[in-house]
Amino acid sequence: MSYMFSTEVTALLRRILDDVCADVSSGDSGIKARVASRLLECAAKGDVSVEALRAAGRCALEEARAT
Repeated sequence: MSYMFSTEVTALLRRILDDVCADVSSGDSGIKARVASRLLECAAKGDVSVEALRAAGRCALEEARAT
């Protein structure tokens, strides 16, 4: 399913992704993609609060690093 987000939400998602993945090396694009996917899932459910997105992103990052 495809979702269209407002410009503001898109900018927020990008900012949260960049913040959460700040220490992820450029060679770890799979990790960043996993975090991005989780952020999009969260936003698609309507939860676009900074706190919820950061929590979802950090959780995805931890899971990706653990595998």
